[in-house]
Amino acid sequence: MARMDAANFGPRRPPFESEPRIMLSAYAVPEAFSPAECDAIIALSHEKDLADAGLVGNRSDHNLRRAELAWLDDRDGGGWVMDRIMALVAEANRAHFDFALTEFGESPQVARYGAEREGHFVWHSDIGEGPLASRRKLTLVVQLSEGAEYLGGVLELQADANLRPSDRARGSAVLFPSFVLHRVTPVTQGERYSLTTWVHGPAFR
Repeated sequence: MARMDAANFGPRRPPFESEPRIMLSAYAVPEAFSPAECDAIIALSHEKDLADAGLVGNRSDHNLRRAELAWLDDRDGGGWVMDRIMALVAEANRAHFDFALTEFGESPQVARYGAEREGHFVWHSDIGEGPLASRRKLTLVVQLSEGAEYLGGVLELQADANLRPSDRARGSAVLFPSFVLHRVTPVTQGERYSLTTWVHGPAFR
């Protein structure tokens, strides 16, 4: 579990001065990771067998989610990934969200969505029951695969009445409030790899 320095990550404005439009919108970071770094993260995930993806609360339902996962805390040599993630979160929170953030309470997760079983994840938000899921404030997703190498597998966000696909450029990152609805559409050809982590803090009120 990585603790966060409030001076670098905490809110700068009184909480009621935040603009709801800014709070709901996503923050994109092009080229957050290089192609070589994306390859290294995928290779790291395969140092052990991938596990079948579950849901919050240790539930499993393949109608809702079909993917395989690797938790980077279980792999040796992934510290540099966490360092980069922390820098990305610091940038996004200072520039855009101003959330009260305190820690990374969960391991970064690499997910593989394969066409052999139409890997997907239906509409959901990342806040759920439990001591960690209930305190998720920001979600960060990094595109590890080349967008042209698979079909389907679109990460779509719906913070309001509009549906917004995320960037498919390899190495790009998107950060959004963990309560925002999002999904990954079924992969119909090839495979899509992504890196996801959550940042925790006092529950939204």
